[in-house]
Amino acid sequence: MSAGEVRETRRLTSRGAATRARIIAAADRLITLQGIGATTLADVRLESATSKSQLYQHFEDKDALVAEVVESRGRDVLDHQRRRLSRVRTIEGLEQWGDELVARNALTNGAFGCPLGSLTHELAEGSEQSRQALAGHFRTWVTLIEDALQELARRGVLREDADTRALAHGMLAALQGGYLLAQAARDVYPMRVALDGAIDRVRAARADTGADGEA
Repeated sequence: MSAGEVRETRRLTSRGAATRARIIAAADRLITLQGIGATTLADVRLESATSKSQLYQHFEDKDALVAEVVESRGRDVLDHQRRRLSRVRTIEGLEQWGDELVARNALTNGAFGCPLGSLTHELAEGSEQSRQALAGHFRTWVTLIEDALQELARRGVLREDADTRALAHGMLAALQGGYLLAQAARDVYPMRVALDGAIDRVRAARADTGADGEA
């Protein structure tokens, strides 16, 4: 959150903050279901049960609202990934991380894709601010994966010369490709296969001692 956003939040009354949060949540739901292009501010007002004046009190236009949805999703996804990846201590733990992502996506048969990746196609060419924000979120995500892999190397699970940066980028690319294929097929099988392949690459960098322990 920027310094300006912090100041804005401090100026809001509790009621105003609740209204703002309701608008963002409503926009997020609509964008998930019908995409950014098909979601209008009128739709958001109806979904959030707010007036035109209330919406424009918090967001000057649709771009500003979409940018906040990007930030909100980024915080949610990365906070969860940070908690989960910080607990990975073994390759089996990494597998459990991947299994959890597949299981969560299976709840909707993969219909909505990645919460961040699904925004990229619509925003990459339309909003430079949002494109940069998404790129930053993905950089953070790949860093979290790399940190987990470096922890495996420190514990002797992976070889000291394992290219954790390349492995992390490959894993996130496999994850995002898996999300996309699952969304098209309405079946998480391609996602599971993609992640299994990426984890197999990590396993190939396992230390000769075969060190590993509990997840």
